[in-house]
Order: sequence, then C-alpha cells, then structure tokens
Amino acid sequence: MSSLPESVMALDRMVHEPARLVILSALSTAQAAEFRFLEFLTGLTPGNLSSHVAKLEAAGYVVIEKGFRDKRPLTTLKITDAGRAALKKYREQMKKALA
Repeated sequence: MSSLPESVMALDRMVHEPARLVILSALSTAQAAEFRFLEFLTGLTPGNLSSHVAKLEAAGYVVIEKGFRDKRPLTTLKITDAGRAALKKYREQMKKALA
C-alpha cells in the first residue's frame, strides 16, 4: 500500500490544477460546453481560461471546435476519451489518498 505522499505525488498534475479540474468536471457532464459558459462557471478571465484550455488540448484531454452562430465566433469544447479516463483515474486516486 502506498503512503499518502506517494499517492498525492502520483496525481496527474494536468488534472489536479483547480481550474483545469473544474473545466474537465464540467465537460464530463455535458456533450459540449461553450467557452463563454466555462468562463462564467470558472470565473477565469478569457486569457487565463484560454491558457488552461490550451494545456488540456495539448494533453489530448479536450477538443476545441471553432465555428459561428449568427455570424459571431463560437468556441465549443468537448472532453475526449483520454480526458474522461484521466479525470476518472484522478478521482479514484484522490479517494484512495483521502481514505
């Protein structure tokens, strides 16, 4: 059985960061979410949210889709299977670490 420090150190830091954890958690409960909704939900500035989303995209945890609605730019995010698996693993590791 691993010790608390070892189990905490084994956490996926990409998921563990609070803003990214909120983003992934929100996306895991929906088919997709608009950037503006995530901005409202997290309370992050557009630039800060963009930075976190870019890191999640680079890790393969989210997909960013750009399009238009009524001639206005629209950015939509979806969690990937890898992102869903990483979030599930993170939750399991946290439960074990806190047990």
